[in-house]
Amino acid sequence: MAEIRTSDVDDLLRVLATLDDPDAIFALLEDLFTVREIRETSQRLGVARLLAAGKSYAAIEAETGASATTIARVSKCLSYGSGGYEQALKILDES
Repeated sequence: MAEIRTSDVDDLLRVLATLDDPDAIFALLEDLFTVREIRETSQRLGVARLLAAGKSYAAIEAETGASATTIARVSKCLSYGSGGYEQALKILDES
């Protein structure tokens, strides 16, 4: 399996960490991802927020339109992932 954390990934991380203007970040996302990818990625964050709030899979599916597979994947990351969702949710809670 190829290593995920490459120098290209580190370059992307450095750019994202430097940008502090939401419009500039969105412009980069538009250039990097398809509209579908942006929507799906954003949806996963919404799913994480609802899971953290204790919502059921059925309620989350109805509210977000996310598939059961996506909800399960996000749930697994919340339980066993590297903590990225928790950090993102903390940022959202603080704003």
